[in-house]
Amino acid sequence: MRVTHVIRGDDHISNTPKQLLLYRAAGATPPRFAHLPLILGPDKKRLSKRHGAVSVTEYRDKGHLPEAMFNFLALLGWSPGDGREKMTRAEMIAAFRLEDINKKGAVFDEQKLEWLNSRYINDLPPETIVALIRDDLRAAGLLNPDIDDGGARRGWFLRVVETLKARSKRLPDFVRDARPFLTDDFEYRPEAVEKHLGGGGKPGGRAALAEKVRALRVARATVEPFTEEETEKALRALAESRGDKAADYIHPLRVALVGAAVSPGVFAVLVLIGRERALRRLDRLIAFLESPAPR
Repeated sequence: MRVTHVIRGDDHISNTPKQLLLYRAAGATPPRFAHLPLILGPDKKRLSKRHGAVSVTEYRDKGHLPEAMFNFLALLGWSPGDGREKMTRAEMIAAFRLEDINKKGAVFDEQKLEWLNSRYINDLPPETIVALIRDDLRAAGLLNPDIDDGGARRGWFLRVVETLKARSKRLPDFVRDARPFLTDDFEYRPEAVEKHLGGGGKPGGRAALAEKVRALRVARATVEPFTEEETEKALRALAESRGDKAADYIHPLRVALVGAAVSPGVFAVLVLIGRERALRRLDRLIAFLESPAPR
């Protein structure tokens, strides 16, 4: 078959002496053998069908991009030696040398994969991302003609997707995080309620927070123009006038707008949500804070 090189896992090293003898016994020139370190799970045990191995299609279904997966797998046990991590296929091929492969097994780190995937996602134009998540948006009941191709709010939705890119590690993150932009039907996440809406555990804390949110609502209703710069300026002026920290208003505003403790820049989110919808959401938060706290 004229095979010149055999490159395989180092679990086959023990087979190699016997195979060399067989080649020589047959009067054939043996190929050159190279053995690569195995891929390990987080527990440093070898990945296998019975231990931690997952089909590559499962990673696709979880929202990892093919380019990111290829890049990640290439760097398991090898690097170009110059600190680069995000590389095109052509760059990896040009830089690759068998001699640079590590001797130790490489750990399959899913957090590293998500980080690399997020970098690839951040490089995609919003139109491409929308095409990739279109079926998931439909399945979630969030796709409507206004934001679909040619829809009246298509440009607005592309700005939403561009805003969400920086915090998205996988494609399904867009569907989850776009919900508060596309519908008012979303819940406050428990961790956001616990962290920012508990009133600090003080007696009357929720009532005091509701009073802050009410003052914030008044400020949102009158700020002109309704831009990121002016809405931020108005919030900070309100906090200063009341002797409070800006964070005392930013955190509940974020929960009111998207139901979460983290999001893209809250003032960018505020402008994309729009004044009238934002005021309704602040009213909803005031009602939540004034209702009996869950036990």
